[in-house]
Amino acid sequence: MTDRPVLRRCVACRQLLDRRQLWRVIRDHQDGVLLDQGMGRSAYLCPNEDCLEEARRRKRLQKALRCQVHDAVLEALDQRLRHSTEESAEAN
Repeated sequence: MTDRPVLRRCVACRQLLDRRQLWRVIRDHQDGVLLDQGMGRSAYLCPNEDCLEEARRRKRLQKALRCQVHDAVLEALDQRLRHSTEESAEAN
């Protein structure tokens, strides 16, 4: 029996994708908003500039997580995006 992918929807573009292709942002009951690890309410975001900007501009993560998302979390995602684009540019 083959494993079916677990699908999640990006909060910005609303595209349904395998959750391994998306960034996971979690509202933890103790530590606030976390990236990738933890238990709690989750929101998913495509790892691209357009979706990150859309999420920032329209406060999509705040709405999905039902809490305030600090700029530090968005900056961490921005850094992650820049780092991944630098790696792909070096690979070519």
